[in-house]
Amino acid sequence: MARHGGQILADALALHGVNRVFSVPGESFLAALDGLYENGIANVVCRQEGGAAMMAEAWGKLTGRPGVLFVTRGPGASNASAGLHVAMQDSTPLVAFVGQIARNHRDREAFQEVNYRGFFGGMVKWVAEVDQTERLPEYVMRAFHVATSGRPGPVVLALPEDMLSALCDTPDLAPTAPAIAGVTQDQITALTDMIAQAQRPLIVAGGPGWSSATAADLQRFAEAWHLPVAVSFRRQGHIDNRSPAYAGDLAVGMNPKLGARLRAADLLVLLGTRFGDIVTNGYDIIPPAAPGVAIAHIHPDPNEIGRVFRADLAISARAADVIAHLAARPALPRDSAWRAGARAEYEGWQQPKETPGAVKTEQVITWLSDNLPEDAILTNGAGNYAAFLHRYFRFKQYGTQLAPTSGSMGYGFPAAVAASIAHPGRCVVCLAGDGCFQMTLNEMSTAIQHGATPIVVVVNNGRYGTIRMHQENNYPGRVSGTDLINPDFAALARAYGGHGEVVTQTDQFPAAFARARAAGVAAVIDVKVDPDILSTNLSLSETRAAALARHATG
Repeated sequence: MARHGGQILADALALHGVNRVFSVPGESFLAALDGLYENGIANVVCRQEGGAAMMAEAWGKLTGRPGVLFVTRGPGASNASAGLHVAMQDSTPLVAFVGQIARNHRDREAFQEVNYRGFFGGMVKWVAEVDQTERLPEYVMRAFHVATSGRPGPVVLALPEDMLSALCDTPDLAPTAPAIAGVTQDQITALTDMIAQAQRPLIVAGGPGWSSATAADLQRFAEAWHLPVAVSFRRQGHIDNRSPAYAGDLAVGMNPKLGARLRAADLLVLLGTRFGDIVTNGYDIIPPAAPGVAIAHIHPDPNEIGRVFRADLAISARAADVIAHLAARPALPRDSAWRAGARAEYEGWQQPKETPGAVKTEQVITWLSDNLPEDAILTNGAGNYAAFLHRYFRFKQYGTQLAPTSGSMGYGFPAAVAASIAHPGRCVVCLAGDGCFQMTLNEMSTAIQHGATPIVVVVNNGRYGTIRMHQENNYPGRVSGTDLINPDFAALARAYGGHGEVVTQTDQFPAAFARARAAGVAAVIDVKVDPDILSTNLSLSETRAAALARHATG
């Protein structure tokens, strides 16, 4: 029976297990909206395509299955690119459908015309344009396969509007069988032999495709073998941070002692991580030209192994499969001093360094760490405020950290909305800077419309803190473009139909959080911090003074 392209597309999505999409509607894909309606696929309508793409990306992280995004042509696709960039750098499965002009209008610079192969070509895993209605099932099947195979990532399919509205009688296609690289016992033996022979081994865990079982296996293996585990940037949920094996995160503003321990290691076991510039402090700690350390690299995509760092042992397999094998192996004797030292350095880094002002951000984060349910989901975007979360919050379970390894501002709030939709009733907290929150706070109405109840803790210091830190380090006292005038965030939340609170003293925070949680709607707690707060280590005035001293002597 003939169906229009939008129905064929929706039927293909249903076969791939899609029950929810994120979108900003456009006239270029009306037939697809009609297909979603007919199939009963929930459509989370967002307020801007960047927010919609970030919600879809967060959905992919939360579920392990591709998040699905619908945006319109031209400006809609341009806005969505921010979230697609997150998905690529974070290795998150995502399938984006983009409206396109009619096929017979091509190459005339028609209204909102974009060459999507050129526009998205270097940003996503695969981009294509579907010219024939009868081939929609084929393209959808391939899109989901590419998004989830090897190193997961985003795929873009452009949909000409006349192709979508055309009628066609074509069969559906079920999902293709996944191609999963296996791991052999010989490879596991080679890996355990390297670990046994090393004096100062360090596991670095990261990347996509993990699960609660994988995190538990890693913890069991590392504790039994007396191995320290560091995690890559914003992958702190890959192991219970209370484990004696956990040594901290290799992140922006990392513990200097952990960086020194990374440099001193004689074996790095890279489990799922790409191991890039952030975890090596701009390739300074471990330079690609002369690593000076043996490396065993485990990654599902063989193209990622050897891409930057040469590997002494390369295993192209899912980290989860390798870790399961390691956890099943009997532990070999090892002096626990190396692991114990790493843990002691992490515990020392956890001791709060007091910041100026009446609200102590380090105490707020410590309170959240001590009082939130163990399955609470924490989200954030980018900014110096996030370093307080990374340093002082202990993640207890896999899947409780949603944050962009790409460093995208504005991510935290859309991610929190998606997390709350995915897990109704579960505690979801977004930590946001005042600049970061304002990039996507318009999604507050999306949260209200769809019953999401995240609590946003806005660390409000009236500036773009990260850029100001770099500005003060390089051009002390010469301020341009980093100060902000902000709205009343609490009043704004109430205007959207949410709950709003203002905190001006640290001891006000627990009661304000309790009221926000009890409100049962999306909530904002505006935490007014001292303008002198800049980072977990130095205040603005201290940063400026140190920079001036360097300039005076340099």
